[in-house]
Amino acid sequence: MTAVTALARYAPRYNLEIGEPSGDEWLPVDRILEPDGPELTELLKRDHDASGHTSAHANALSLMSFYAGRAPATALLLWALEGRVLDIRPENLWVRPHDGHGLAAVAVRSARFLPGGLETLYDVVLRQHLLPLSAELHRRTRAGLRQLHGGVAAGCAMAFCAATREAETVSPAYLLDRWQTFVAKAPGGLARLGDVELAAGKLVYLRNTCCLYYTSQAGTNTLCGSCCLTPRPNRRAAYEAGRPIITV
Repeated sequence: MTAVTALARYAPRYNLEIGEPSGDEWLPVDRILEPDGPELTELLKRDHDASGHTSAHANALSLMSFYAGRAPATALLLWALEGRVLDIRPENLWVRPHDGHGLAAVAVRSARFLPGGLETLYDVVLRQHLLPLSAELHRRTRAGLRQLHGGVAAGCAMAFCAATREAETVSPAYLLDRWQTFVAKAPGGLARLGDVELAAGKLVYLRNTCCLYYTSQAGTNTLCGSCCLTPRPNRRAAYEAGRPIITV
């Protein structure tokens, strides 16, 4: 448990509550993945209401990006640092949404580890969780699978990148190497959907897909720093200068 909870020192996204939670505000991940389940409907509605999306398509893409960047983050960083795979299979994982956009908390039944390495990580993070979630969002909203998988890739990348932004004890070069190992053979074709790079001593992500957040009322006239709608040289320059949000 100590190794898992200690990761929160790197960034808030790695904070993980241990123990099966109680309360109606917690959503079991295995039920989020159910076809037409009310839990995913609730997440979509919260994101829609908070962001003012103009289409179901954009709502799904926005949800996928923030969800993938939070729900599996601790397990991804733990694997990167220690090579161990935390049991975050859907039946062992819960999420608690914010009142609006994003997830307020993530909980796991127990801080146990699964046998195996990278292939096991692919199973619990991608094959059993984020890729089926993408498929359900595609079925519900017709959002493109490539764009949804782009959100998966961006979210997973942030599990590696965020640790280099707030902590000076983890090597960006080391985490970049671990990301490259992770993404090289990741299911869903994640390697084609963007790149992690070093900028100003931190890891940043450059997407090849767009989450369409700029089309929402909350995101009007701004592009995410990683967005493919901005030329790569401009994105790199903005990251180097510490101003990744770009006004359009």
